[in-house]
Amino acid sequence: MKIKVFLFVLLISALLLASCGGGATQEAAKPEEKPAAEQPQEAAKPEEKPTAAQPQEAAKPEEKPTAAQPQEAAAEQVELIINSWRNDDLLIWQDTIIPAFNKHYPNIKVTFSPDPPAEYNAALNSRLEGSTAGDLITCRPFDASLKLFEKGYLAPLNDLPGMENFSDVAKSAWVTDDGSTVFCVPMASVIHGFLYNQEAFKDAGVEEPKTEAEFFDVLEKIKAKGNYIPLILGTKDQWEAATMGFQNIGPNYWKGEEGRKALIAGTQKFTDEPYVKTWEALAKWAPYLGDGYKAQTYPDSQNLFSLGKGAIYALGSWDISTFKGKVDFEMGVFPPPLPEGADKCYISDHTDIALGMNTKTKHPEEAKKFLEWLTTPEFAELYSNSLPGFFSLSKHNIKLTDPLAQEVVDWRKNCESTIRNSYQILSRGEPNLENELWRVSAQVINGEITPQEAAKQIQDGLDKWYKPQK
Repeated sequence: MKIKVFLFVLLISALLLASCGGGATQEAAKPEEKPAAEQPQEAAKPEEKPTAAQPQEAAKPEEKPTAAQPQEAAAEQVELIINSWRNDDLLIWQDTIIPAFNKHYPNIKVTFSPDPPAEYNAALNSRLEGSTAGDLITCRPFDASLKLFEKGYLAPLNDLPGMENFSDVAKSAWVTDDGSTVFCVPMASVIHGFLYNQEAFKDAGVEEPKTEAEFFDVLEKIKAKGNYIPLILGTKDQWEAATMGFQNIGPNYWKGEEGRKALIAGTQKFTDEPYVKTWEALAKWAPYLGDGYKAQTYPDSQNLFSLGKGAIYALGSWDISTFKGKVDFEMGVFPPPLPEGADKCYISDHTDIALGMNTKTKHPEEAKKFLEWLTTPEFAELYSNSLPGFFSLSKHNIKLTDPLAQEVVDWRKNCESTIRNSYQILSRGEPNLENELWRVSAQVINGEITPQEAAKQIQDGLDKWYKPQK
């Protein structure tokens, strides 16, 4: 009997234990069956510890903080500062150029921060030495920027995508002497030739001259008519005589880059025929410059032409913008006329401005994106149209809205481009070649020295310090 009672009690205990164990298993399985909407309620139950719920919350991929970080980094606003001497262009950069760039890169804020031109070099050098310069540095042509590169302030840009869009001539102002490293992206050049008053040409019954003989014939007929100063140029400031005179017509005599590079190599001298003949042609301008040209400054020349007093204006293309909308007569342009016997034309297409990257910028990748954008057709057309007379140095075919600017830049299609022969290497010593060319060119026009004397003075000065010329 006791055995039966014991077995009965054992059976009841087993059933009770089975019932308790099954209930625990069922409760453990419940979380798999709950919809997401019920999870907050389950978390509120006292018997379910918050520590059990936390791993589930952390496991949600959409709530991981690490997943959100790359998106925030991509949208981070970065500011680039551009240092420049072109304070006249501030509104153009703010209203036109930078907004166009930001359509592609809205997270890169660009601030154009110019200094007055005369203060730029000193201010920039001070900032670079103090590590406070901008991320992007506007580069003057040749030696000033080369020195910055040699001091480690400007980064090499050989591998920048888009640099293939510039010719060797375009890059020549911002490359090492051996041609191995480019350190600024070329932006624009200025071109020389002649601007004229169409009414004055009609008055004298003349057309655009193609040859040097035709050029002087036009001048003579305008002078004979007596209603206009035939040729506007003054010699008081001197630089006009060299820049818009000697360097304007000279490339047709020394065959552009062929002659320029020969001077650097020492295989040609300024006493050679092409240079003497250039000064001889320049001396013939004097009778057509009008009374008082020796006391005439550059602003005086601008005023005389804008007031309709002159027929032909020795042109630096930047003056297309100067006269645009400020004269009440139609203007035309023509390239430097060809000397007798010449069948190929050359133009002074002088490298003027570029942009480089500060080696200490905190945002090199963003700075490179901006520089790469400068190599595109979009920037080339935008910049050239914003500043008529400043022409993109890229190989892109662009359409200009200013008809005179378009005509000038089209000279590149038929004429070979070169740069002023005094700018690369040859003005590093004393006497300074560039300044000396100003002086002697003005003196030749004034009749104070002969073309042969000018040539000898220039060559003697170069011989004093430049070994390839000795």
